[in-house]
Amino acid sequence: MEDFKVKFRGVRGSFPVADKKFLQYGGNTSCVEIEAGGHNIILDAGTGIVKVGNELFEKYISSALEVKDRPSVRTSILLSHIHQDHLLGLTFFKPMHINSAQIDIFGEGDNSADLKENLSKLVFGKTFPLDLDDINCELNIHDIREDYVILFKPNSTPQLVKKTEAAQDEGDVLVEFYKSYVHPQNGVIIYKINYKNKSLIYATDKESYFGGDKKFIEFAKNCDLLIHDAQYTTEDYLNPHSPKQGYGHSTYEMAMEAMRQTNAKNLVFFHYSPAYDDSKLERIKELYTSQNKNIYMAYEGLEFNIE
Repeated sequence: MEDFKVKFRGVRGSFPVADKKFLQYGGNTSCVEIEAGGHNIILDAGTGIVKVGNELFEKYISSALEVKDRPSVRTSILLSHIHQDHLLGLTFFKPMHINSAQIDIFGEGDNSADLKENLSKLVFGKTFPLDLDDINCELNIHDIREDYVILFKPNSTPQLVKKTEAAQDEGDVLVEFYKSYVHPQNGVIIYKINYKNKSLIYATDKESYFGGDKKFIEFAKNCDLLIHDAQYTTEDYLNPHSPKQGYGHSTYEMAMEAMRQTNAKNLVFFHYSPAYDDSKLERIKELYTSQNKNIYMAYEGLEFNIE
């Protein structure tokens, strides 16, 4: 398969919102679904992942009458970090509860425990009826390190490979990443997905530096699609009564400057404040995208085919 498809499933930050004023852009938290090289790759497991799981489950059920004849669900989840808005949908992701499903989760724990232990404590056990070890699917949890990449070979499970040993062949999907410390507590992982000489950058929960983040600019140089945190307007970011500087999130201007400095072909604003309803986001859209044909507002259901 040669398609490189992107679908936005959850575009909010901090916490989900359910109100008639949030229907146009959606109220689910961070989740972006990628189809590349025959692989299903999910960026973050906010509440937006629930609908992804429902659709994968429906496809699985309708594929054959007999369970033995159904092809197993295979997907990979790449976690940017383990804050709750990026994990809220994980336990309700239906493929987790299918015996034949194979799910690989990649991410990073914290200074006290690895990713598996953190997930066990944060989203299973005391906060969910099942423990992590009770999940039905074949679940593989991988702690990533910066000297590695994730390599997706055709018809194969993903593998962590040392950068120095990773040769991307035609048809492979290569995921690069690095740790950014611009988000409070334990930082955030920035991902780059490479396929067929095209690239996507996923940069959520990332606050920009004055003059630009030089490491990020080099990492994202000439990407085809830049998904960038844009939680606040500049007015909110600099509000003297409730300033947001240091919260680990960017403004719309910061995202646009990142687009300029990286020479990204397309930019999608992402991870909106839950305080911004459809009316406010429409005003933001008019201000920043009306004169910029390659800048988009993320909304639930927005799709791109990277060509």
